[in-house]
Amino acid sequence: MKTLVIAEKPDMGRNIASVIEPKAKNMRNYLEGERYIITWAIGHLIGLAEPDRYDEKYKKWNFGDLPIIPDEFKLLPNPKTKDQLAVIKELAARCGSLVNACDAGREGQHIFSLIQRHLKLRHPVKRLWISDLTAETIRRGFEELKDEAEYANLTEAARARSEADWLIGMNGSRAFTTKHNELLSVGRVQTPVLALIYDRQKQIESFDSQKYYEVHGFFEQGTTKYRGLWQGDRIADEEKAKAIADKVRGKTGAVESYEVKDTKEYPFKLYDLTLLQREANGKYGFSAKKTLDVAQALYEKHKVISYPRTNSNYVNEQNIPEMHRILDNLRSTQEYGDIVGGAEKRFVHKGNRAVCNPAKVEDHHAIMPTMKKAGALSPDERKIYDLIVRRFVSHFYPAAEYKVHTVLTAVEEERFKTTIKQLLSLGWKVIYADQGKDGDGAGSSARKSRGKSPDAAQEQEDEEEETDGVFELNAAEPVNCANAEVKAKETQPPKAYTEGTLLKAMESAGKQVEDEELREAMKDSGLGTPATRAATIERLKNVGYIDMQGKKIVITPKGRTAVELIRGAGVELLTSPEMTGRWEQRLNEIARGQASAEQFMNNVKRFTVQIVDKVRVQRPAVKTAFARPEKPGGGSRRRGSSGAGGKGSAAAASGGASGKS
Repeated sequence: MKTLVIAEKPDMGRNIASVIEPKAKNMRNYLEGERYIITWAIGHLIGLAEPDRYDEKYKKWNFGDLPIIPDEFKLLPNPKTKDQLAVIKELAARCGSLVNACDAGREGQHIFSLIQRHLKLRHPVKRLWISDLTAETIRRGFEELKDEAEYANLTEAARARSEADWLIGMNGSRAFTTKHNELLSVGRVQTPVLALIYDRQKQIESFDSQKYYEVHGFFEQGTTKYRGLWQGDRIADEEKAKAIADKVRGKTGAVESYEVKDTKEYPFKLYDLTLLQREANGKYGFSAKKTLDVAQALYEKHKVISYPRTNSNYVNEQNIPEMHRILDNLRSTQEYGDIVGGAEKRFVHKGNRAVCNPAKVEDHHAIMPTMKKAGALSPDERKIYDLIVRRFVSHFYPAAEYKVHTVLTAVEEERFKTTIKQLLSLGWKVIYADQGKDGDGAGSSARKSRGKSPDAAQEQEDEEEETDGVFELNAAEPVNCANAEVKAKETQPPKAYTEGTLLKAMESAGKQVEDEELREAMKDSGLGTPATRAATIERLKNVGYIDMQGKKIVITPKGRTAVELIRGAGVELLTSPEMTGRWEQRLNEIARGQASAEQFMNNVKRFTVQIVDKVRVQRPAVKTAFARPEKPGGGSRRRGSSGAGGKGSAAAASGGASGKS
């Protein structure tokens, strides 16, 4: 009998068929060859059933019916794609075995598992686990098919994630909606993300800006000129600052200390999905969803990049020869021939832990270009592909080299600090020379101000100057303070989140983590996964909790009130990024066989009961708490708002509990 291969989407199925059954007959919903029949799932064909499938009474939203905790979760086919599910059922009946060729990750595993459970398929199953869709990789993947049993823990984690989201989403949304007579969406991941935005907004609103003054001295020694920043406690009195400037202006000073240190800057890490989304947002203003959609098209349709939904910035040892071949391939392209010209394979090797670190690669390696040359790409696809290619090529170049000159100049017992960063060699940065930057916003700004507050980062920037010229200073000779100026400054509030900075906060469960090693260690305990974070942000937009003002994310009155009601009910845990991050960590442990799915679900069920009990005794909110400001000329700007009840409200308020969270 033939083997049925189930891919996640039609493009993937056709790519696989072109390799394993190149002469297969195209039957519209599937492709049939001599040994294999290849079909696809079109994403989620099956989800968890709505509450009314358990009992008719749940069609009406009543607080008294809560909590809803099924003994066994029911599965329900998506009515829009039920025909494709019927095709899979019919094909499976003709086949003796199955290959799970859905995306190689938790959600891909879940999609196949739901089909298998719902259709009660008892066939032996093999797993195709690949990181790109090139012919070579597909061919090798089929030669090295795994037993599906090896992924049983991953299936358990995916199921626990889905059922936990259902419990929190359905019960939390119904509880808060019926209590406050306003459609309020609650979710295991979306609610703590909304709380992050709320807390940042409150910090901005409560920030009391303080004026302060800096004194800059301008020094000369022969032909060498440099600027220094006065060192001392922050000056709040303008007259005091002016007095210091007047005191040193035109006077002779001495170089109290002068240090010269050689330093190197290495290429930024290869992309994982979140980092790619952050930088595409910073550079091009792309939403997280747009970047994911474009990257998915580059992977699935064009086959020019590896699997994008990865949380790794590193590769395995077996990827190194492949990276060398990809470099050679790029060398022959018109677009990248120039930047690859100076690239050397010797920099990318198994011992380079900045690139090759198997301990930090789980399901998938970092995003890379593939051996397939990019043909006709859309402008947006070209932008994302270009980011990935340049980041990849940068690792085949040496580090950028600098001499950092640190000078402390004393004039009339006042001290001024100067930091001159003298460029010696561009190294890898040469490949970004045509873009006028070191490459990209998120990576370079993080390096410049790592671990510093906005004001401290700004002061560091004021102290440091970059030059590609020669800086020479004789510490034994006097210097002249040719001029001194006073600059008025103001302390700055925290910045409103953009999608890029919110993704970073989600990755670290809301902690302000700048240290790259610590950020790496926290990836398992972030909010959501790289594959689901974009959908969470879109969800907050769609339910009317946030708006976009250019790149800035702004919380709406409805979003603000939702957080205040949830916290006011005494279920702060539901808004806690750290707690939800720990849940995500537990799901990852379940996937590795290190934790129990049953224990995790018991904890979620207890918390679900607690949510309902707490909301039961809460006072209802006033209706005006959810209103948007009136538009000029009349008319409200409210959206996504309706009273409680009704089957149509269920999916809207539940936070998409049966799908990806």
